[in-house]
Amino acid sequence: MSDGLAARLRALPFAAEGAWNGLPAAVLLAFSQAGDDDLDVVLVHRPASMRTHAGQIGFPGGAVDSGDADGTAAALREAREEVGLDPGGVEVLGTLDHIPLEVSGFDVLPVVGLWSGRESLRGNPGEVDGILRPTLRHLADPASHGLMPLTELVPPERLASRRLPPGAVSPVFRVEEHLVWGFTAGVLSALLGWLGLPSPPLPPGWPRPGTAPPA
Repeated sequence: MSDGLAARLRALPFAAEGAWNGLPAAVLLAFSQAGDDDLDVVLVHRPASMRTHAGQIGFPGGAVDSGDADGTAAALREAREEVGLDPGGVEVLGTLDHIPLEVSGFDVLPVVGLWSGRESLRGNPGEVDGILRPTLRHLADPASHGLMPLTELVPPERLASRRLPPGAVSPVFRVEEHLVWGFTAGVLSALLGWLGLPSPPLPPGWPRPGTAPPA
């Protein structure tokens, strides 16, 4: 359908990759058709043993390597390494504006693509503890999202170093038994809003891709 979610996704005003303003990193937002007018997105559950982002839910992605032609190539490479997604089967629609992450120093480029959704994905045991594929309409259901104080999400030993302002909150999404929060939840919140779907509000100053819905 011409005004369906896939068409709206294609119509987003994607940005040029631009220059990096921090440690270069990229993530892949890989969408596939799910039902008559819905899309699912590939998320990964990080192992609890990882040095960073332990136990968190995120998009496939990571640091840009010297051998990567650009951020898009890095996101596709990481998705292949982490979940076995064939880069040749991904139709890259474009990139969103970079998102700087103060806590890690990374400057993250979100790359948006479509794939068939039919090939089998498999997680790299060293980097992925599980693969989730929630649909956008599930994420948009008010029963599946909201806001949560960061004091309930960030381990106590990390709170002191983060210097969080009083009352700081994060958008959150409930996917199966998991809670998606932080950077990933912020990107999903902004994306749902651009596609005209309900989403949790992004707190002032929250990192988000700086683009706008099509007119």
